[in-house]
Amino acid sequence: MDFYRDQAALGQSLFYDTILSGNQNIACAHCHHPDFGTGDGLSLGIGEGGVGLGPDRTPGDDATRIAKRIPRNAPGLWNLGARELHTFFHDGRLSKSNIFGNGFNSPAEEWLPEGLNSLLAAQALFPLTSQFEMAGNPGENEIIGAVHNRIDGAWPILAKRVRVDDVYGPRFVAAFDHIKVPEEVTIVEIANALAAFMALEWTSIDSPFDRYLAGDTAALTEFQHAGMSLFYGKAACDTCHSGALLSDQRFHALGLPAFGPGRTRAFDPYARDVGRMGESNRLEDAYAFRTPMLRNVALTAPYGHNGAYPTLENMVRHHLDPVAMRAQWRPEDAKLPDVAWLAATDFIIQSDAREMVRQARVIQQVPQLLEDQEIDQIVAFLESLTGSTVDTPPFGVPDWFKP
Repeated sequence: MDFYRDQAALGQSLFYDTILSGNQNIACAHCHHPDFGTGDGLSLGIGEGGVGLGPDRTPGDDATRIAKRIPRNAPGLWNLGARELHTFFHDGRLSKSNIFGNGFNSPAEEWLPEGLNSLLAAQALFPLTSQFEMAGNPGENEIIGAVHNRIDGAWPILAKRVRVDDVYGPRFVAAFDHIKVPEEVTIVEIANALAAFMALEWTSIDSPFDRYLAGDTAALTEFQHAGMSLFYGKAACDTCHSGALLSDQRFHALGLPAFGPGRTRAFDPYARDVGRMGESNRLEDAYAFRTPMLRNVALTAPYGHNGAYPTLENMVRHHLDPVAMRAQWRPEDAKLPDVAWLAATDFIIQSDAREMVRQARVIQQVPQLLEDQEIDQIVAFLESLTGSTVDTPPFGVPDWFKP
């Protein structure tokens, strides 16, 4: 019996089901949908309380409307099952480590449950506890109430909600060899099932570039080959986008234009997002964000930790000259659905002159001049990283999913 595939099939159902959200009104797929490159097509997402899918998602109304935009761009889910990965999230707040004795350094610290079989499984737990992503607002449901007591308080409640379901309970018994009755299902099996699905569904290593690496020299066009030469040569993109994953999994301050609510700490001024420093508390990590992997990058617009740039060309140009691109950037470049009650604060950070100076000060990139054609060639190479079978995944979107 193929337990792993059965677990992945179970994970598919959970991924597209609203059962894991506090108010049972949002699924993982609302922010990570294959129609938008496994993101949501927005600079900053509309989470719990929103209605619809992708760029057409609306912020809701009345008492159920969103209270805040999601502070960071929804990343693509491609190749997150890779064994080489050791750090997740834009700020690296989840990583492989035994600092808490459970194999992970995570926001749950020592309260992370044991038995998670991968970094991806651990990651799957945290959107469930996020107020603005899936948990809901205080007073709305028992999930967010438990989270505010302690981060691990909600997971047993969610696990019970799933295992008592007439369909899910027996499926867990069938998919996990150690589960004999539905009452034994915990959040660990739920997370492992979600991870199995994401790893199997969105492994993508069959792009023209991959075929080129395998010896098919005709897999890249002449224009794409020129872009590859620039990527690994003159433009030095591989300084950070290196190795099999096309990421060094490290953190770099690129000085992206700032906007949105920011992922703030209790003592941060309004809307500020200090990036990696929020996790490490090291000044040298200020405003640095994790290097993303690049396979299928052409599908995952907009770009940057906050989705500041709508096109790959914009993002490449920013890498080459961050100072100039910051000066040229305008709020209309961001893909933000109108939210009238948030409009006054969406770009308020731009008016904080001292904060803008602090963010600009960390930029170390020396401007690099490339011809427009050379930039086009790099973009063409990045487009060659798109997998050949991205439109025919093992499972796909279930027929019953209604955005």
